[in-house]
Amino acid sequence: MAAKTNDSVVRLRRVIPRMRGKRIGVLGDLMLDRYMWGTASRLSPEAAVPVVDFIEQSECLGGAGNVAANVAVLGGRVEVFGVVGSDEAGRVLLSCLDAAGIVHRGVVADAKRVTTVKTRIIARHQQVVRVDRERREALRSETEEKLLRALFAALKQLDALVLSDYDKGLITDAFADRVLSACHQLRVPVFVKPKTSRLYAYRGARVIVCNAKEAGFFVTRSLVDEKSFEEAGRALLAHFGCGAVVITRGEKGMSVVEETSAGQLHIPATSSEVTYARVGQAGVDRGATGRQVFDVTGAGDTVLSVLTLAVAAGAELRDAAVIANAAAGVVVGKLGTASVTSEELGAALGEAR
Repeated sequence: MAAKTNDSVVRLRRVIPRMRGKRIGVLGDLMLDRYMWGTASRLSPEAAVPVVDFIEQSECLGGAGNVAANVAVLGGRVEVFGVVGSDEAGRVLLSCLDAAGIVHRGVVADAKRVTTVKTRIIARHQQVVRVDRERREALRSETEEKLLRALFAALKQLDALVLSDYDKGLITDAFADRVLSACHQLRVPVFVKPKTSRLYAYRGARVIVCNAKEAGFFVTRSLVDEKSFEEAGRALLAHFGCGAVVITRGEKGMSVVEETSAGQLHIPATSSEVTYARVGQAGVDRGATGRQVFDVTGAGDTVLSVLTLAVAAGAELRDAAVIANAAAGVVVGKLGTASVTSEELGAALGEAR
């Protein structure tokens, strides 16, 4: 059994270098994640809330931008498509894309929109509060057409497209239908993170990735055991007309249901204790009973991006899901929006059970 396990690890690790150079498009709601770091040692006399003494501010890519950043860190060639406002946050977001080496010819600036910004105030390595600045109305028709023209011009050069929907007004049923139809004609596989407000927008996708809460909403019942997850996966296959459904389950890992396979594959969460100093290193405590979670921010984005890259690199979906699960296990051990490197991913696959 040990030899078989070692062979599996070797097979999975061989996928990682093949991810480099794969051409991945990311279409979706771009956001700027802004962090205000400080210290908190006293309560406000005005209310029972901590007073945070500001130290510094930092920004990174959020939403669809975080998906693109995850792909870029693992060596994928990324082109992102979306909309920002003609504002300070939009300019910062474009600078973040440049810094990450992400092509953004397909990002449209619209003076009548605001760039989505999520500002998190952090003290003592804990999030105190989050402030969101955004607008959710649908795109103006001229902005939508400009975005689609840019996407359609690039599609034939892509190995896969990620559709990352955060329900900020970019993606509507009609918009998604046009995108998926164009991808189908060019045989570009589409990997989708859906929103529950759109029930039929993603039909024909290669893979749908959702969490347990979202899956339960779609099938109108709670998912409480393995049977219910398998039944939900089968129902979602029919609902979306897709090739596979991946349901992320937090500390219980993920379930994979494919159209061509009977049953479901349950992938347990990685079972290694991780600290900041040891993320991605080999000397991880195998005796721990569960991964120490610092922050789940962006873990779903990591699953979506790594799954897409691995399939584009030639991995079978089930192997790709195991790799994506290991990647998410690394990211939740980091504070804030984060990515996983090739070295961290290789080490995590060795630690996975």
